[in-house]
Amino acid sequence: MGRARWSDSGGHWTEISRRHLLYACAAAVGGVMLSACSSGSAGQTRGSRAGQAKSGSAKRGSATKPRSAPSSLEEAPSLAAQVKAGRLPPVAERVPKRPYVVPHHWLTPGKYGGRLRLVASSTDSATFREYMYGHSLIRWLNDGMDIGPGLVESWETNDDASEWTFHFRPGLRWSDGAPWTTDDIMFWWNDMVRNDAHPEQPPDETRSGDGTLMELSAPDDVTLVMRFTTPAPLTPFHLARWVNGGVGPSWMVPKHYLKRFHPAYNDKVSKDWASAKGEFELKRNWTVNPECPTMTGWRLKSYEEGRQAVFERNPYYWCVDAQGRQLPYIDTVTVTAVADPEVMKLQIQEGAYDHVDGYLTGSVTLSDVSSLKQTQKRSRLEVLLWDSGDGTGSLFFFNYDYREPAMRELIRNPKFRQALSHAFDRAEAQKAIYFNTGERTTGTYSPKSLDFLVNDEAKNIYQQWRDSYVAYDPEKAKAILDEIGVVDADGDGKRELPDGGKLVIRLDYPANTSGDHVRKNELLKRDWEKIGLETKLNPVPPDAWTVEWDAGKLMSTTAWEMGGGIHEILVEPQVLVPLEGFSAWWAPLHANFHAVWNTDEAAKLRDTDPYERTPPSVEPEPGGPIERLWQLYDEAKKEPDALRRYAKVWEMIKIHISDGPFFMGVVANFPRVVLAHEDLANVPRRENLRLNGFCGPWSHPNPAVYDPETWYWVNPEEHS
Repeated sequence: MGRARWSDSGGHWTEISRRHLLYACAAAVGGVMLSACSSGSAGQTRGSRAGQAKSGSAKRGSATKPRSAPSSLEEAPSLAAQVKAGRLPPVAERVPKRPYVVPHHWLTPGKYGGRLRLVASSTDSATFREYMYGHSLIRWLNDGMDIGPGLVESWETNDDASEWTFHFRPGLRWSDGAPWTTDDIMFWWNDMVRNDAHPEQPPDETRSGDGTLMELSAPDDVTLVMRFTTPAPLTPFHLARWVNGGVGPSWMVPKHYLKRFHPAYNDKVSKDWASAKGEFELKRNWTVNPECPTMTGWRLKSYEEGRQAVFERNPYYWCVDAQGRQLPYIDTVTVTAVADPEVMKLQIQEGAYDHVDGYLTGSVTLSDVSSLKQTQKRSRLEVLLWDSGDGTGSLFFFNYDYREPAMRELIRNPKFRQALSHAFDRAEAQKAIYFNTGERTTGTYSPKSLDFLVNDEAKNIYQQWRDSYVAYDPEKAKAILDEIGVVDADGDGKRELPDGGKLVIRLDYPANTSGDHVRKNELLKRDWEKIGLETKLNPVPPDAWTVEWDAGKLMSTTAWEMGGGIHEILVEPQVLVPLEGFSAWWAPLHANFHAVWNTDEAAKLRDTDPYERTPPSVEPEPGGPIERLWQLYDEAKKEPDALRRYAKVWEMIKIHISDGPFFMGVVANFPRVVLAHEDLANVPRRENLRLNGFCGPWSHPNPAVYDPETWYWVNPEEHS
């Protein structure tokens, strides 16, 4: 049939196979359905001075066909002055011949200049990296519905999707002007990922369906080839995830700068070079070390630990607007560190910052909207509400591998978990925490996932999962508990374990958990105690959480949300099925065992107590839900045909319905709070976005996917 190809210049697949045709049809259907399924619109306000500049095109989302390279280029006046003075080469020599042209329909031509003020909990926080998508090989578009080029301008695959070839833009440069080449990826792969002395691990997208690592090669400076032993149909979607370079896998580092700190290139490097405090690791952190080159729109200018970091425009940034103006428009970005959430909130209300992502900062939630609107004249911050795309809201799940045998046996009984779900009054939680937004749910992946939107069967599967145990029915819950022997045997008003032992449900959460999660936990405690289940809140020191969870010592997780489901569920399957490398979810010891499942190593472990293994691990029950999930997953992840892949996922979801819930939610797709200064243009409104936004997962990096480099001040002289 030939190779399927995606090209920046052409913007479409050529020699389309049936697989790609089905995908295209699915995406089109999904776009229509999502418009109907999104949560209701919330009121928006617009600053009078910037309203016209903010509105852009009436068409939603982003163009999927890449825009042609502009016939001429422009640059910021400050850079033009450096060119004139001989300190910089001309702009045509600083950007690729075919630069990335931002494709969003809402954009208007911008003005250069000004400063953007952001806030984070610390100067080394990962949150403000979510504003910069410059290390992306491939980019999400349209709230994860589509992908488009990034540093890669075209790619192609063979018929069974086991070999992928990526073509990068010729002429890319690091922020110090040095050429970017595929050698910067091979250095990351060979000298970091494949180097046992370095902690960087191979990302999910580098493994074949049988668990073996891909073969990675770079035939030339702009070509990268990934070869797998099995079909790897989701590869380009994996590559769109994360901002990389600090959040998610690195994927590239500046070899020309870092090799001097690596023992393979410098035998004088100290033995602790790869430790967190080692010179190599410190030097490669481009958000702390101003010397480290980057591919992002802004590069670090100065850094004061614990106080602030100042970024300046990258003169070699590889992205332009439709008119050929090199981005970013804004000159500098100042990130101020504020550790106290209440102090941060007060400063926000006083107008100390120009853009705030409530989810990233953790300090602004729906409960703050009223006060933010009251202080809007003073802060000049507009309240924007983007869809979260979340599948659960604040969730709850038991540790399926809890160490204590009697309680573990009860936890693994699906009827026990179903009873608890029916005993939870989600309507009250929806009102108290989410202000009657979103849709009540048992707990699922994101309703924006294509797996739930491609046809009527998909839609029905989502509704079945969402509604499976969502009904508030405490009498039904008590009847189920009676049926499985969880009864008040001694007449003290509290139910005991089936063997008569004391039963206490512990709601574990990190001690620094935000208020919304704590409020939900308080409601769970109240509702479960109403049906006779003793329930205790248990804040845990954050530093101890991971070790305690992985060892089966913590009973539950109660302070997370489920944002997965970007594009399709198998892009991030670790909550649907316990997998190696993802022990933080509902079956940690099973996840660890997945690494040796169906190998000779599994037999060697059978004589060792699961909790004494390194790491702790346990084999699934033959024919049980986890073994069935693993079997279906092994088939699904290698299936090139999109609709057949979705069908395998639906079978896995049916296991979650029959043997679940393995995780429990409150509401899906509630709105996130985003604040933007009234003079700041090109920040998209909810109505500009294809799916009204998708702010849940960090792997769909917000606001980076909306290109903050295109934001501009309508009056830059007033924001310098």
